[in-house]
Amino acid sequence: MIGDKRTIQLLVVDDSMTSRTLLLEILEFAAFKVDTAEDGVEAYGMLMSKHYDLLVSDIEMPNMNGLELTSKVRETVALTSLPVILVTGLAKDEDKDRGIKAGANAYILKKSFDQSVLIETINFLLQKKEN
Repeated sequence: MIGDKRTIQLLVVDDSMTSRTLLLEILEFAAFKVDTAEDGVEAYGMLMSKHYDLLVSDIEMPNMNGLELTSKVRETVALTSLPVILVTGLAKDEDKDRGIKAGANAYILKKSFDQSVLIETINFLLQKKEN
């Protein structure tokens, strides 16, 4: 297991308050520290002002969507190694391809959402980042 989870800081980005709250509760229950943002613009500002260990983002959001946010993270020197997980309702292969091309490390569908898959994916990416 990676270090002490209580020191792992995650950022969750989703314009849906319901989804944001659900992810927040799941991740806090798993002992992660979690901040939330409503869109990519707010999230990017937070990423630039505070250290995060991993980003969990929806794709479909106003102002700056999750693909734009992921691309911007990959283009920002200080954030290039930040693991990004996209959690979305977009299930088509071309959507997943766009997510991976934007730089996402993982792509999880909301309709087949399983909180243990999210937690395992986070732990895997954080462990990979440490090595």
